[in-house]
Amino acid sequence: MTKKIAIIGAGMAGITAARTLLKAGHSVTVFEKSRGAGGRMSTRETSWGSFDHGVQYFTVRDPRFETAIREVPGTEEICRPWSVNAVRVLDELGRVIEAPLPAREKHYVAVPAMNALVKHWGQPLVDQHMVHYSTEVKRLESSEAQSSSRTWTLHTKQGEKDKEFAGFDSVLLAIPSPQCSALLEHSMLQKLIDPAITSDLQAIKHQVDLVVIEPCWTLMVAYPQASEQGLTHFGPQWNAAKSTHHRITWVARESSKPGKSHIERWTVQAGPQWSHEHLEDDPERVKAKLLRAFAELTGIRVEPSHSAVHRWRYAKTLTPLGQNCLWAHEARIGTCGDWHIGHRVEDAFVSGLSLALLVC
Repeated sequence: MTKKIAIIGAGMAGITAARTLLKAGHSVTVFEKSRGAGGRMSTRETSWGSFDHGVQYFTVRDPRFETAIREVPGTEEICRPWSVNAVRVLDELGRVIEAPLPAREKHYVAVPAMNALVKHWGQPLVDQHMVHYSTEVKRLESSEAQSSSRTWTLHTKQGEKDKEFAGFDSVLLAIPSPQCSALLEHSMLQKLIDPAITSDLQAIKHQVDLVVIEPCWTLMVAYPQASEQGLTHFGPQWNAAKSTHHRITWVARESSKPGKSHIERWTVQAGPQWSHEHLEDDPERVKAKLLRAFAELTGIRVEPSHSAVHRWRYAKTLTPLGQNCLWAHEARIGTCGDWHIGHRVEDAFVSGLSLALLVC
């Protein structure tokens, strides 16, 4: 029997679930509060080139993820190995304190930018008008019918307009765990949930609240002057490094990635503790501090032609849930996302696939 299913979130988990359910013959509608698909596989476009300011690369360990990359038409051309398999570790002054280990697995990136993979997989849904971008789901409402005929209504915000989408048999939440918890709580407080299934939602919320996700401030800088004629050396001779610096944990040369323009660009990610302590700081203040730390690590003290920061409130999972997904059979509500089992791109894929197979 064909089911009408709402999926909240158009990152890797949400798009994977949507594709799987659509292939099984169900009707799918995806709601995404951002302007495009990707989640943390997002890309920032600038006049100096693009920045993968969220996920830096992905691995292919799970055979189901490998199969999807190999069998979905056009995907293998998008996924390219990035030649930074051996990542060194730097101290506070940028000195190597741990030599890079031999490469154990390939690090992949999507081309021309990281969001290309999710956009490619989501395009058939977009073509069939199954995706609503710039649409934030504010609360859920259930009908008071019997279990077999109960449906869900989504109350959304599209810009300044409120809009309802009704008649869904199931709702899948493919968003970060704090957003899942907030949506469930707000819906229950509004008394828009049938009391008969409130206990199911409370149980889901209790489990979701056990997950811990770290924030991250990201700095993006560009140095077009590095390509000036006669300039033989600009910054370090490596393309990616981890760091023990009290502000920065990761530094990567964006222009070293396949499919990227050659303008010298760096993405810098702050550590979780520092990001947490400065989560609500003024962005310009954060940028100034990270620029100083970047100069200390790389020796690049030239003023960048472009610099910007982005705050990820929900970046890397510290304490995952420990199971692929959550599914309340009676309520017909489920959750998926990398935070269920880890923080990798393929964790999100496995979670979205697992939930979709349960719903089917």
